[in-house]
Amino acid sequence: MFYETSTNIHGLAHDPFKAIVSPRPIGWIGSRAEDGSYNLAPYSFFNAISDTPKLVMFSSSGKKDSVSNIEETGEFTASFASRDLAEQMNMTSIAAPRGESEFEIAGLTPVVGNLVAAPFVAEAYAALECKVTQIFQPKTLTGDYSDNHMVIGQVVGIHIREEGIRGGRFDMGKVRPIARLGYMDYCDAGDVFEMFRPRR
Repeated sequence: MFYETSTNIHGLAHDPFKAIVSPRPIGWIGSRAEDGSYNLAPYSFFNAISDTPKLVMFSSSGKKDSVSNIEETGEFTASFASRDLAEQMNMTSIAAPRGESEFEIAGLTPVVGNLVAAPFVAEAYAALECKVTQIFQPKTLTGDYSDNHMVIGQVVGIHIREEGIRGGRFDMGKVRPIARLGYMDYCDAGDVFEMFRPRR
């Protein structure tokens, strides 16, 4: 089958786009508003975009509390979403009123970063402390701005729980990262295999 996205007429029960671009890692974004209130929300449009320097990005459909808070403070965290915290991660996707902490709703412990004042999830196997480098709305083919807000941050500090490390590595088999597929589907990426880049 083939269809043009300008019409999005695909004949399927659900739009397959996000199922095709998958699995997508989950950015469990912690932020603090200027008034000191905490926010925690999962974003599946999230990824690392550079190693030197260490840059990550997430994109919000609409200007949600995370983006507003980060605009105010210039800081955020990204906690590692693992299989054992999947239910709590899902609870933090609730549309809570501004100023109400999703940490409290999900029964999670907020910890303020060492280098940023934004909170991360104490129970997470790892967390990134980030300072914003850019916030912008991507343009469409017509030159109009989309309703998505992209946040890019430079990682200035990394937390890793010792039990997540084995043999000098952050152990994927132990920490079992979860990722978003299409629809309401998730996957557990704990079944790991290695492949080495070929040499000529």
